[in-house]
Amino acid sequence: MEMIETIVIPNTEVESKETVVSSGDTDKNKAEFIWTLQATWHLVNTRLRMDQAFDQPVCKKKKLWELVAEKVNAKLLESGLTDISVKAYECDLKWRNMLATYRKNTERAKRLGVTSVHWEFFKAMHDVLGKSREEIEAQHQAKLSGTRVGKAIASKRFTPILPTPPATAATVCPARPPQDVLQLYMELQERKLNMWAQQKALEERKIDAINNLAQAIASLAQMNSAPTSKDGH
Repeated sequence: MEMIETIVIPNTEVESKETVVSSGDTDKNKAEFIWTLQATWHLVNTRLRMDQAFDQPVCKKKKLWELVAEKVNAKLLESGLTDISVKAYECDLKWRNMLATYRKNTERAKRLGVTSVHWEFFKAMHDVLGKSREEIEAQHQAKLSGTRVGKAIASKRFTPILPTPPATAATVCPARPPQDVLQLYMELQERKLNMWAQQKALEERKIDAINNLAQAIASLAQMNSAPTSKDGH
C-alpha cells in the first residue's frame, strides 16, 4: 500500500492561507519562474504599453495582469522558450518590485542627476511613468489640435441658451358682480348698522341705570343723616 505524505505550505496566490498538498505536487509548486533579462524586458514593454489601461481600468486588474502574462508568454514562445510560462500574479509581483526600484532611482536622479542612475530599465519606465498628468494632457491636446476634430472643437462657437420668459397672461378686467351679490352685501351692511345702533342704545341704558342708582344712594344717605342731626340738638 502506497503511503502519501502530506505537508502544509503557504498558498502562493493568497497570503495568510494554507493549502494541503501531496508530496508528489511539492516539486511542481516549488518551480518558480526565473526572470531573465529578456523576460523582464518583455514584461516592462508590455506593462508600459498598457499603462493607460491600468490607470483607468474598465475591468478588474486581475484580468489585466492575465493579459500581460499572456503577452509575455507569447513573446517568450517566439524566442523559442516553450518549457516555461509566467503567471499573472508573478508578473504583478515582479512589477511591484520594479516600481520600488524605479522610485528609489527617481529620488537618486533628483538629488544627483539622471547620469547617476545606471539601472537599465530606468529610462524606459521614466519616459512613461515620469510624466505628470499635466504633461500627458498637454501632449494629448497637441496631438488633437492637428486633427479635424481638434480644429472643429477649437473653432466651435457656443450660443448661450437663455431662459424662455414666462408667457404674460392677458389682463382680464374683473367682471361686475351679479345683482344678487350686491343685494346680499347691502343687507349685511344694514344688519351691521342695526346691531351697532342696538348696542349703542344698550350702553345708554346702562349709563342711565348707573346714574339713577347713584342718585338713589345719595338721597338715601341724606335721609339717614337728617334724623341724626335732629337728635343732636
